[in-house]
Amino acid sequence: MISGIITKVAGPLVIAEGMRSANMFDVVRVSRERLIGEIIEMHGDRASIQVYEETSGLGPGEVVESTGVPLSVELGPGLIGSIYDGIQRPLEAIMKVAGSNLTRGVEVPSLDHSKKWHFTPTVKAGTTVQAGDVIGSVHETSAVLHKIMVPNKMSGTVKQIKEGDFTIDDTVAVLEKDGKTQDVTMAVKWPVRIGRPYQRKLSPDILLTTGQRTIDTLFPIAKGGVAAVPGPFGSGKTVVQHQLAKWAAADIIVYIGCGERGNEMTDVLNEFPELKDPRTGSSLMERTVLIANTSDMPVAAREASIYTGITIAEYFRDMGYTVALMADSTSRWAEALREMSGRLEEMPGEEGYPAYLGSRLAQFYERAGRVIVNGSGEVEGALSVIGAVSPPGGDISEPVSQATLRIVKVFWGLDANLAYKRHFPAINWLTSYSLYTDQLSKWFAKNASEDFMELRGRLMALLQDEAELQEIVNLVGMDALSSGDRLKLETARSIREDYLHQNAFDPTDTYTSLKKQVLMMRAILLCYDSSLEALKKGADIELLMGMSVRERIGRYKYEKEANIDSEFESIEAILKNQIEDVLERSED
Repeated sequence: MISGIITKVAGPLVIAEGMRSANMFDVVRVSRERLIGEIIEMHGDRASIQVYEETSGLGPGEVVESTGVPLSVELGPGLIGSIYDGIQRPLEAIMKVAGSNLTRGVEVPSLDHSKKWHFTPTVKAGTTVQAGDVIGSVHETSAVLHKIMVPNKMSGTVKQIKEGDFTIDDTVAVLEKDGKTQDVTMAVKWPVRIGRPYQRKLSPDILLTTGQRTIDTLFPIAKGGVAAVPGPFGSGKTVVQHQLAKWAAADIIVYIGCGERGNEMTDVLNEFPELKDPRTGSSLMERTVLIANTSDMPVAAREASIYTGITIAEYFRDMGYTVALMADSTSRWAEALREMSGRLEEMPGEEGYPAYLGSRLAQFYERAGRVIVNGSGEVEGALSVIGAVSPPGGDISEPVSQATLRIVKVFWGLDANLAYKRHFPAINWLTSYSLYTDQLSKWFAKNASEDFMELRGRLMALLQDEAELQEIVNLVGMDALSSGDRLKLETARSIREDYLHQNAFDPTDTYTSLKKQVLMMRAILLCYDSSLEALKKGADIELLMGMSVRERIGRYKYEKEANIDSEFESIEAILKNQIEDVLERSED
C-alpha cells in the first residue's frame, strides 16, 4: 500500500507528498476518516487529489493511502432501480447504515453482495466463448433480463456451468484455456474513464422514436445519437428529459442528476417510481438507473458522476439493449471542472473554464453510438446521450453551450418566450436543428410514410414563411397582406398550436405514434391546399378562416389511436363540404 502525507488542503483539492509510486487516476483513501479521492495530477512525488467527500477538518500531516486501482464501478445484477451518488455509492443502503444525512468515510458496496439471484445458463459445457459472449441470464426486474457476459480479456471453453441461486461473488461458470482455468462471476469492475470496447460502430440511420411531435418530425434523433437541450431557467428542460425517459424507444434509462438543485432531483426521485412504464405497465424504475449528485453534494463527485453514468449505460448496451442516457446538466459538470482547474492553478480559458473543456465534453459524448458489441455474434446495441445545458441567462454563446454544439448532432433550443406563452415543449423551430434528418429519410419512407419528408419540409417552409410575414405585420399591420399570405399565417398558427404544442400531462396527447403524426400533418396541409385552391376560385378569405373544420383539426391530437383513421376520413369529408359551401356563399 502506497502512503503519502498531506501538505495542503484547498476545498476538495488535497496535495500529498511521498506518492511517487502512485499512478494518475488511482483511487486513494484520505486521512483516518478514509475519505475517497482520486489522483488528478502528479509532479514528482507530489500528488494532487480531488476528494469526493467534504474535506472540512482535514489538515497537513494526515496520511493518504493509494489503493493502486483507478476509479471503477461495479457492474452486475442489482443496478436497475438503484439510486447512486456520483461515485456509485448506493444512497438507500447508506441511509440504512448512516441515517438520512451522508456521513463522511462511509463504505457501502455498490451492489448487494448477500442477495441471491437465480442464474439460468444459455450455453453448455464444452462451448467455446470469447469476451462479450452471453453465457447466462438473471431476471433482474419484470422489464429487464440481465445478461451475464464473459468478462473483457477472458475467453476459452466452458468447463463447468450450472443453474441455481447465487450471489454476485459466487462462481457461475469456469472457463478453460491452454490448461488454465478462470472463474466467471456475475459481477465485474470497470474503470469509469475508459470506454467499454465493441467491434464496430454503425451508421446512425434508425430513428429513436420519442412520441414527441416536435422532436420526431422536425428535429429527430437517431439511435446511438447525441443531442443537447440548452435553455434558460423555467423553459422545460427537465420535463423534456422526463418525457424522453418515459416514452423514448429505449430498453434502459440512465438518468444523471448532475449538479442540479436538490428539490429538482427530489421530484425525479418521487416521480419516477410513480410513473407507469407504458411498455410494461409497471413502475418506470424497473428499467431505470438514477445517479443523484445535486448542487449541494461534493463538487468533485459531480465531475465523476458523468463517467459513472455512461459506464453503466455502456454495460447495458453491451447486452444488446438500446440505452438512453439523460445528463442534467452538463453545465454544472463543467462548473465542477472549472472549480478544480482553478484550485490546481491551471491557466484558465474562456470565462475561467479550463482549456481542455471541449476535449473532455467530446470524450463523454463520443462514447455514444449504435454498435456491434463484443462477442462471437453480430449483436447490435445502442447508447443515445441527451445532455441538458443550463447557460446563464439562456445565453448559448457561452463556452459550455458552444463546445457542446461543436460535438452534438441535434440541438433542441428551448425558448423562454415560448415557455412564457405556455407553448410546451418550448423547442424553437427556427433555431433548432438535427443533422440526422437526411440519414433518416429512408427509414421514415419505409417505417412512417413515403411522403413523410415532403410533409415535414412543407411544415418547416410554412413556419419560416410565418416568421418573415410576421415582421411585415408588425410593421404595417395585417391589412397589408394578401389573402394567400393571411392563409399562410393561419396555417402556421395551426401547425404551432395544433401540432407542435403537446400536453405532457394529457393521457392521449403525451405520446403520438408516427402514424398519427403523419395523419395530423396531412390534415393540416389538406386544409391549407383546399383553402388555397378555393381562394383561386374566388372564395372569401374570412369565410375560409371561419370554417368549423379547423377546430376539428385542432382537436385531432386528443383522438385515441384506435379512432385516428376514421376521424381523418371524417375531417376529409367535412372539409370538402365546407369548402363547397364557402364557394357558394362567396359567389352570392
